[in-house]
Amino acid sequence: MNPIVENATKKPGALMWAYGLFSLFMIALVALPTLAPGAMPFLNGLKIDTDPENMLSPDEPVRVYHNDMKANFGLNDFVVVGVVEPENPEGVFNVETLTEIYELTKFAGTLRWEEDGETRGVVPADIIAPSNVDSIEQAGLGSVSFSYLMSAPPETAEDAIAIREKAQNIPTLNGTLVSEDGKAIALYLPITSKDMSYRVASELRTKIAEFDSAATWHITGLPIAQDQFGKEMFKQMAISAPAAMLLIFILMWLFFRKVQLIIAPMLVAMVAVIGAMGLLVATGNTVHIMSSMIPIFVMPIAVLDAVHILSDFFDLYPQFKDRKKTLRHTMKELWWPMVITTVTTCAGFASLALTPIPPVQIFGIFVALGVFFAWLATVTMVPAYIMLMPEKAFENFGMKGAVEGPQYKSPLSAFLRMIGRVSFTHARLIIILFVAGFVVAGYGISRIQINDNPVKWFSLNHEIRKADIALNERFAGTYMAYLTLTPTVAEETMDIMATRLKTQLDALGTEQADAAAQRLGTITGGDASREAIITDLTDWASAARDAAEDDDIWVAWDDVVVAIDSVRLPEEVFKRPDMLHFVEGLQAHLLASGYVGKSNAVPDIVKTVHRELLGGEEAECRIPESVAGVAQTLVTFENSHRPGDLYKMVTPDYRTLNIWVQLKSGDNKDMNEVVHAVAAYMDEHGEEVGLTHDWFGLTYINTVWQAKMVAGMLKSFLGSFIIVLIIMVVMFRSLLWGLISMAPLTVTIAMIYGAIGIIGKDYDMPIAVLSSLSLGLAIDYAIHFNARAKESFTRYGNWKDTLGYMFGEPARAILRNVIVIGAGFLPLLMAPLVPYKTVGVFISAILVLAGIGTLIGLPAIITLLQRFLFPKQEKPEPLEPAQA
Repeated sequence: MNPIVENATKKPGALMWAYGLFSLFMIALVALPTLAPGAMPFLNGLKIDTDPENMLSPDEPVRVYHNDMKANFGLNDFVVVGVVEPENPEGVFNVETLTEIYELTKFAGTLRWEEDGETRGVVPADIIAPSNVDSIEQAGLGSVSFSYLMSAPPETAEDAIAIREKAQNIPTLNGTLVSEDGKAIALYLPITSKDMSYRVASELRTKIAEFDSAATWHITGLPIAQDQFGKEMFKQMAISAPAAMLLIFILMWLFFRKVQLIIAPMLVAMVAVIGAMGLLVATGNTVHIMSSMIPIFVMPIAVLDAVHILSDFFDLYPQFKDRKKTLRHTMKELWWPMVITTVTTCAGFASLALTPIPPVQIFGIFVALGVFFAWLATVTMVPAYIMLMPEKAFENFGMKGAVEGPQYKSPLSAFLRMIGRVSFTHARLIIILFVAGFVVAGYGISRIQINDNPVKWFSLNHEIRKADIALNERFAGTYMAYLTLTPTVAEETMDIMATRLKTQLDALGTEQADAAAQRLGTITGGDASREAIITDLTDWASAARDAAEDDDIWVAWDDVVVAIDSVRLPEEVFKRPDMLHFVEGLQAHLLASGYVGKSNAVPDIVKTVHRELLGGEEAECRIPESVAGVAQTLVTFENSHRPGDLYKMVTPDYRTLNIWVQLKSGDNKDMNEVVHAVAAYMDEHGEEVGLTHDWFGLTYINTVWQAKMVAGMLKSFLGSFIIVLIIMVVMFRSLLWGLISMAPLTVTIAMIYGAIGIIGKDYDMPIAVLSSLSLGLAIDYAIHFNARAKESFTRYGNWKDTLGYMFGEPARAILRNVIVIGAGFLPLLMAPLVPYKTVGVFISAILVLAGIGTLIGLPAIITLLQRFLFPKQEKPEPLEPAQA
């Protein structure tokens, strides 16, 4: 017997105690510093992070830009509270509901807590709600009145309707604060950090429960989706994982009929999960969305080898009637296949460390560690556990056919004999069907669309999904992205300065301005500096003004002097009418894309204020024709109750503009379409105005990390595929055997991803990492089958008899694994979290396809290639039924 196994069987009690103490130690290592963080500062407690932004490293350029722009514009992430009342003809615009909205807004402003010397929670000054935003109204020609849209709850139905009419008259509020159908309201509650969203939402739900109106309240937004997922994923792990293990336990009992015996694989899985997760936390790593799924990935792999051992032990025990002899024979047969499957599985997951996504790197490394712990526990704990069982526990234990001979036919044995005959007699047909499957899979793979959305991590009946659907049906969109525009040059060149000055002179439209423009054209062609040209023009125009005898002419020349003097200062780019018209055109292009509900930017403020300054006529809702006219509207807006709102859309130097883009969908594919639409528009028109663009915001960040993850996963998979192929070639000392061993793996991955494309399932985060799981599980069966087939061939001397043996005990072990593990993770389908459903479905699918590929495909390939695979066989066996 192998020395490791031998030692385990000699001192089984001590070994089991050691594993028990190891598990308790790992639990304590996590629990103690988490429950009492100050008691042991040298240990790391449990840290949870569900922020997809952390899928990118902190120094990732797009993340650095995102954080810089949020700081520059004073922006925070929002929790969105939507209020709808479909049964009321006026919707929420009634006295009772608006009063509740007013109360909730005031309550939301109090949701602030002191933590570690820092105030965290809602930012009251930036809340977007009827009682916090201004109504902009005409107050006589040339004057604008700013008053709160809802300074107090309405007293009459007419007051409630008036609030709606005022809000819909303001472009920045219509479709954002008030729904486009005028019947719903959305409140935007900025929070200091995303991890406060769940706490804020919980407090809001408690307050809303006190209200009596017929309104329906919805709470949604990317921050709340991400934070709530973090809270629920641990509840899910505590329910679904044990349920899955219970079903695995029941299935194993149906096969082996010994409760005491099948506890061993459960203990192996427990030790592997505790070891991997304990080390993850103890080493200071954060439990992220990815690492939360480590137990789900480790458990099926942890049980696989144990089921192989129990299957062999079950089949062989009646022959030996001795535990130790049976174990010796079993471990001799399985030792190297288990070692190699562990190495290949660890290599597959460890290769994820090569991806550019930190949480994926951690996930891969600690799943690989979990697999190693599972192997070590399997080859030591399972034999030790068997040796500790009382002798009487093995009475009437084992496979009846092992004693009664090949004439014994259990349903499982009969089924496998049939599979063996089919794979031998119809080898060519099977290969043709597999090739056809590849073609179909290729078509499916070509249809795969890369997409994710944290809100869709919840089931359709979850309150967050319901809220998301309800609000995005009524409003311009609850998903926010931000588009910045900046000049392509940091400092003005001579040409840019001259163009700017000429634009201002042309806007004056006087003879004096025309004369100044002509002089400008004659003196900018030489070697004079920018300052010299401005000084020359200023002196020339000042002299003309001083010599003027008519008051009107003096004023005209004074306007020229003011225009010339204004270009001495750095250009305030986004006060220029032409630039604002460009932004207006870009906003129209965004709306026409079909993916953007609306956008808000400086032109919307300028047009609204300009309309009210000029009497409130809709025709005056336009951008003024001069810089001075634009400046007047902006100065007027700064007299409102929320002047800071302007600088959330443009920097104080007016050289960087921020467009708020609202999307009805948080899907990455939709955000990417918007990005492409803007890129196309800027490629066509951006150079004309000398602007460049960039993006930030949570919705955009999600597209960046997923693109990196997909590219990283592909690179990782290709690398690990090659590594596993090399291991197979070395193990079997044959390139052909190595290639054949990879066949089930290749089939499994092609079929899985082909099916994903055909059914229209998005290629999201869980799907991306399933390739690594495919690699680990699919190759497992092939290694066991091929290793034992080669060994058995030395005894039988021909492929037909070898195949008959292979579809006895070896095939039973593989099929038992397929059934136990494949069906065992279906309880994950009951999870309310979609990633867990995805993992449950595809783990089962991977195991079933890998089993089919191994039990049907491998024998067919070997049958067709037997003359090359077994060159010492005197004569290849004809394609006729194998004798089992």
